[in-house]
Amino acid sequence: MAKLVFGMNQSLDGYVDHTGFAPSPGLFRHFVREAEGQAGSLYGRRIYEIMRYWEEDQPGWGADEHAFAAAWRRQPKWVVSRTLTEVGPNATLVGDDLEGAVRALKAGREGEIEVAGPDLARSLTDLGLIDEYRIYLHPVVLGQGKPYFAGPRPPLRLMAHDRMDGDVLRLTYVPA
Repeated sequence: MAKLVFGMNQSLDGYVDHTGFAPSPGLFRHFVREAEGQAGSLYGRRIYEIMRYWEEDQPGWGADEHAFAAAWRRQPKWVVSRTLTEVGPNATLVGDDLEGAVRALKAGREGEIEVAGPDLARSLTDLGLIDEYRIYLHPVVLGQGKPYFAGPRPPLRLMAHDRMDGDVLRLTYVPA
């Protein structure tokens, strides 16, 4: 059975904003290794549209960016959206039955499936489907943006804390 993992970079004041701060080169390499080992990714529409950046090589990319793009392109992606009618390569739209589709996905796969997007994570949290939360806590304050937890914070139990590259802490939680 697959494990759903919601992990994102977060500011000290609780926001996730890819334009507000970026991972260091060492942390980015960590994300490359994670992408290479994932069984797939489950996206909300907005984050999927952001991640489609990786579909085509860009001028100026280094080896790490090419490695991430290759891993991302290889893995299956499932996109939860009420507005999209089609998705890109190696991606599947999830229908109206979110709970049934995700339960079947978990039952039919092995390994970790990344969950991306706070709104989708909230829906999956409400359904009791997220197995692990990984907060990559960056020492920045944004003051606004999309919060990591799109709704009330669920009861969680800290399982691990790791210092990542530089001043970033990875906090790993499971539902309490």
